[in-house]
Amino acid sequence: MKKHIVTVAKIAITVGLIAFAFSRVELRAVRLSLAAANPWLILLALGVYLLAITINGAKWHVLLRALDVGVPFRAALQYMFVGFFFNSILPANIGGDVMRGYGMARYTDRTAEAAVSVVVDRIVGLLAYMSTAAVTAIVVVRLMNHAELQWLFNLAVATLLGIAVALAVMLSRRLRVQIGRIFHLRPLSRLAPVYDGLSGALDAYRFRYRALFNAYLLGLAGLMAANVVNWLLFEAVGGGVPFVDVLLFNPLIALVLMLPISVGGHGVIQNAYPFFYTLLGVPEIQAIAVSVLMSFVIILGSLPGGLLWLRIRRAGEG
Repeated sequence: MKKHIVTVAKIAITVGLIAFAFSRVELRAVRLSLAAANPWLILLALGVYLLAITINGAKWHVLLRALDVGVPFRAALQYMFVGFFFNSILPANIGGDVMRGYGMARYTDRTAEAAVSVVVDRIVGLLAYMSTAAVTAIVVVRLMNHAELQWLFNLAVATLLGIAVALAVMLSRRLRVQIGRIFHLRPLSRLAPVYDGLSGALDAYRFRYRALFNAYLLGLAGLMAANVVNWLLFEAVGGGVPFVDVLLFNPLIALVLMLPISVGGHGVIQNAYPFFYTLLGVPEIQAIAVSVLMSFVIILGSLPGGLLWLRIRRAGEG
């Protein structure tokens, strides 16, 4: 019952957020903008979006190999697409990260390593996103004289520092031992083996600095591909948006989309794009049109993950 209530709530919030976004603009203008969009640029954006997922699959594969999890890149990419599918489409209260971790655990029979690799993969990706946002904010605020956006720089830096501290805590054996004492108290003693397994898997990353750095570089590459997707969609509906704007706002929008309040972030997307891009003079109608196209690209680009999941389930049942 609780699961169904959460699902219905997410659907209602998604519909409400979309309705709110469109209530602030003239619908006819948005329809005209979408009707005049360049289909070839949208198709190209879809191709680059699939490339971004592939790069993220390579990032995760690097982190899996650092744990000596012998898994081919093809399998890592397959479960990465599955994760994107669950994140982007389904309203159920099941995260894409959980599903790709679950799938990898079944594939390799190494549950702790699979779970830890997903967590570290997410954190390294966020480091890449927020470091890019912070550097770009310096350019926009200082060099391009947008002092009114100083709060964006502060947000990016604060988030970056928080993520870096979280990663440092996770990799610190001493801190993990201290936290582990909590799980050996009677109320949580049943979870102690699970925590010990996860802590041991995390310990393997302590001296794998090259793997972490390579994953960070791949995170930057995946972000750049996602930035290109957004820029192509703006070009498809009239253009005129500097790439530096995308470099600044795309990571921040990705941060907002981590709020699990809607189906696949849709609805949040339709409000985040006009909120951020209008700060630098982008017309609200153009920003909303791009948000619609972005949702379209996300849904279409995530469908291969659904097909892969069906194939995996059928193979398991067979």
